[in-house]
Amino acid sequence: MSREIVRVLSSGVLASPSGAGERPLVLVAVSGGADSLALTAAAAHAAPVLDVRIAAVVIDHRLQPDSDAVAERAAAIVRGLGVDASVAAVSVGDAGGPEAAARVARYVALDDAARRTGASAVLLGHTLDDQAETVLLGLARGSGGGSLKGMAEVTGRLVRPFLSIRRDETRAAVDELGLSAWDDPHNADASFARARVRHRVLPVLEAELGPGIAEALARTAEQAREDADAFDEMIEEFIEDICEPAEAGLSVDVGPLAANPAAIRHRIIRLVARGEFGSSLTRAHTLAIAALVTDWRGQGPIDVPGIRVSRNGGRLVFTATGALARECEPLRRKRPWL
Repeated sequence: MSREIVRVLSSGVLASPSGAGERPLVLVAVSGGADSLALTAAAAHAAPVLDVRIAAVVIDHRLQPDSDAVAERAAAIVRGLGVDASVAAVSVGDAGGPEAAARVARYVALDDAARRTGASAVLLGHTLDDQAETVLLGLARGSGGGSLKGMAEVTGRLVRPFLSIRRDETRAAVDELGLSAWDDPHNADASFARARVRHRVLPVLEAELGPGIAEALARTAEQAREDADAFDEMIEEFIEDICEPAEAGLSVDVGPLAANPAAIRHRIIRLVARGEFGSSLTRAHTLAIAALVTDWRGQGPIDVPGIRVSRNGGRLVFTATGALARECEPLRRKRPWL
């Protein structure tokens, strides 16, 4: 597992630290589960090879009564591996549902920790199984080919070195190390879509279609990401002339959107939503927004999770709403078109 960390971080991900003579700092996001504990142990093993410093940030979502005790216990286990650990308690909002809100709060905390410490990278413990679940959830939402991309191995400072590793491998690793991993009860709670995919949908697919479904979904994600990234790069070059900053968001020139094929128009809409607000639109959301371009009859704004889109003359204006307006700013990547 440490080989995967060395491979990814040796590919130009690490930035030089600002302090003279300092080694780069790599943070590990820890929940206390098997995946993050295996990741921390592997990172500690890889640190001398990479000549980096390793520290951990244990995220306490405060969603359960004993969450603080669970976080402190995880921090103690991490320190037992020789890795410095701190606990970050977050406040989870309600934008986009509980799972999305927890993810936003977690990433905000990790971004804050990285900026505060000057970390070059933040390691996340997502596995091949998580990737397969993400692809299935995206397909269920009807978000088109973009849903097949799954999670990227590298997104800015965020690094997911375990996307080729199965969850049972991380469990076996912590067992071998004698570490006591925490099992988040939410992961078995059928009220959460990801838990249903994990414990019901994927097992049925394996039983009915044969083994290897998770691996096949992960391979599909990798191939789809290659295609989508190339297309997005071309789209970004195109839209640099049609986007302008707007209060709490940005606006897009309607003319070029209307003049181009639906595939390009829809991709621009999805790219703006994802890149500016960290929001993944469903097909229905995308078509509703596109109707403000192609079927404009003076209708009012379209509200999608975390975003309001309105037509203002010849501009399509995207504005953050609700909790997302306060929380998503650290998640916004640099806009190459502005």
